[in-house]
Amino acid sequence: MNVLIDTNVIIDTFSQREPFNEYSDGIFKLLAENKIKGYITTSGITDVYYLLCKKYGYVESKIKIGTLLELLNIAEVSEADCFAALNSAVRDFEDALIFACFERIGLDLIISRDVEFLKSKSVVSPDKFLAGNK
Repeated sequence: MNVLIDTNVIIDTFSQREPFNEYSDGIFKLLAENKIKGYITTSGITDVYYLLCKKYGYVESKIKIGTLLELLNIAEVSEADCFAALNSAVRDFEDALIFACFERIGLDLIISRDVEFLKSKSVVSPDKFLAGNK
């Protein structure tokens, strides 16, 4: 299964943000065991790096990003994706951009904790994803 991992799920694991990290850690376990193939957008990885730097500093953040790059594939954001997001009915531009990449690449699901995002049939929360993929 090919999934796009939203920034909040990644931050939950790298920051060990309770109680969410229990489920995000489970997602990362599936990635490490090659049971799922994960993606992150290019804009998502820069967002993760920025947030990690604020908490851990430059050196530790680079190490964490290196780990992330070993586990996830990069879903490049194209100009067409930006226009698709801009013209989308989705109000949150970042979410619309993620959907545009998701659709262009043809992935199976987006894993996110974003409440608005979860209204889409293409998005599942980490806990529900794990419940269906044991």
